[in-house]
Amino acid sequence: MASSVLDLAPVVPVVVLDDASDAVPLARALVAGGLPAIEVTLRTPAALDAIRAIADGVPDAVVGAGTVLSPAHVADSVAAGARFLVSPGWTDTLLEAMRGSGLPFLPGVSTTSEVVALLERGVTEMKFFPAEAAGGVPYLKSLSAPLPRARFCPTGGISPASAPAYLALPNVGCVGGTWMLPADALRDGDWGRVEALAREAAALR
Repeated sequence: MASSVLDLAPVVPVVVLDDASDAVPLARALVAGGLPAIEVTLRTPAALDAIRAIADGVPDAVVGAGTVLSPAHVADSVAAGARFLVSPGWTDTLLEAMRGSGLPFLPGVSTTSEVVALLERGVTEMKFFPAEAAGGVPYLKSLSAPLPRARFCPTGGISPASAPAYLALPNVGCVGGTWMLPADALRDGDWGRVEALAREAAALR
């Protein structure tokens, strides 16, 4: 694995799965398209089984857990085989649990004060969420001069049209997105379409 989740690929697919049986073919399509880092959000009952299936069945994938909100989520994600953790926000309790897991993690921030608080705690890599609603490219650009040590994975409302502007910023390592996972493609098991969209996303940098 690269030294940082932010350096694995320009785009991290943010996956919400209702059926764990879709996890392996979906992950294979994303990896084949050049997106090895896959964030499976803990928003559905199938999420942990999906992480476990990808960890066991798709060795070239780097599967992570997203929407991590509690120490229990951290423990469950580690047990399922997650290789990184992502949260939409953070508290000291959650931060210590993520740090204690030994896995790379991206705590979520949307304000300058949250970024400074994480830098104080020795954390330099973060998720910027919800990216578009929280100020988007102009906001992140304005953080780069006063807070050059902070690096971000912006997620939330990002599209193929807006992603290149984020990726051009010096403090952005990658972006998170869902556009390579159209609902109808997932419903129909159209993994070829997912792979094609992943390939386009992987070429954005």
